[in-house]
Amino acid sequence: MPGYAYDRLSVVDNSFLAIEDPNSHQHVGAVMLFDTGPLRNGDGGIDIDRVRTYVDARLHLIPRYRQRLAPVPLGTRLVWVDDDHFNIHYHVRHTSLPRPGDERQLKRLAARIVSQKLDRAKPLWEMWVVEGLADGRFALLAKTHHCMIDGISGADLMAVLLSPIPDEGIPDAPTWIPRPAPSWFALLRDEWVRRVSEPLAALVETPCALAAPLTLAARALESIRALGETLGATMRPASPTPFNRAIGPHRRIDWTVMDLAAVKAVKDRLGGTVNDVVLATVAGALRRFFERRRINPDLLDIRANVPVSLRTAAERGTFGNRIALWMTELPVAEPDPLRRLAAVRATTTRLKESKQAMGAEVLAAVSEWTSSTLLALAVQLATRSRPFNLVVTNVPGPQIPLYLLGAPLRECYPMVNLLVNQGLGVALFSYAGRICWGCICDWDLVPDLHDFIGDIEASFAELERAAYRPADSGYASPI
Repeated sequence: MPGYAYDRLSVVDNSFLAIEDPNSHQHVGAVMLFDTGPLRNGDGGIDIDRVRTYVDARLHLIPRYRQRLAPVPLGTRLVWVDDDHFNIHYHVRHTSLPRPGDERQLKRLAARIVSQKLDRAKPLWEMWVVEGLADGRFALLAKTHHCMIDGISGADLMAVLLSPIPDEGIPDAPTWIPRPAPSWFALLRDEWVRRVSEPLAALVETPCALAAPLTLAARALESIRALGETLGATMRPASPTPFNRAIGPHRRIDWTVMDLAAVKAVKDRLGGTVNDVVLATVAGALRRFFERRRINPDLLDIRANVPVSLRTAAERGTFGNRIALWMTELPVAEPDPLRRLAAVRATTTRLKESKQAMGAEVLAAVSEWTSSTLLALAVQLATRSRPFNLVVTNVPGPQIPLYLLGAPLRECYPMVNLLVNQGLGVALFSYAGRICWGCICDWDLVPDLHDFIGDIEASFAELERAAYRPADSGYASPI
């Protein structure tokens, strides 16, 4: 039994570290708005010591948040080891807006915080408690590297830190004692053992597979086709746009909120899914954006990179990334909102029947067997060839109110990471009957991000009006 402990990163998790550079920071996050409630201290601010103590008391449920990265000798993969210098004061930070702070000031502060790269010598997360907001509110800005969580595991993290009841008590937590990290020699030895043992394990399984050679061949052929379909989706470049240029390190952030029931009502009336309505809304917003920039949207081939969770029910509550990516055409050339939704529905139906999700898993599995840089290189080559214009991710969240030490959470605006030559990202998070839109962009490429938020609102309003257009209006619905 070794006297040390560590966890290997998966090849997908490792890829987010490999593709990170000084301009494209690979952390994700959210801005959460709370009513101050019982967290207000005697001076009218936030009891930050109480918040820190509470977060520290919950970290035994998310041990990755007390771990840092360590390199593997002669290897391309990193491992997680316990941080024996962990300090909660470094990770849970406290700042304030000039009172009474408004949302515009909060957005600018959040953008500055998100523009700063996480320190790889420490656990890769930060929480910023922001007081000084008007109307007796405060914000909590969470920032976590993508190598630790995806959208679904990020939602699971909320369930650990927040409570469905307004409980003000801080639970007792076990004393944390960091486990010893392996030595350089131990990591080197374990890496060579792993490289030898994994092929041997596969040989042991081979006789079982050879007993059904036709099944084995069929699975191999299916995997090859899936891999070809996935890679093929990245070969054809999407149209160039004002936000598909080299990005810098600085960001803008903006957001809006909608009634989830209204989005679902459009879905129920016209068919499809909530995500179809979201993508149709984004397509309409981009059409307005391009027209305002005097770009003809009828001549554009615009695609969104839409993450799809591969996480099974048994994998809920675990960390890391279990996602595939859909290259989804957005019908920005279509002026009619109903036909836009119909086109989106046709596209997502085709993608559900495709092998792109399976192809992503095959590529990850091949990378596990060869080099962990294979997947990172594939991502880098794909982003530089511009197979998509922007990321649109939609994460379902809890539909019940949540509390932080009795302070009610009102809204939660997610933030995605930007890749090379991808200066705009759209993320959605549904919570307690509302759907929160969070948009992030490169500071220089999209100076009119606030106008794009207005485009999103106008696009959905247009779709909603069209959904309830009277039957005798003379319009024949394509749905």
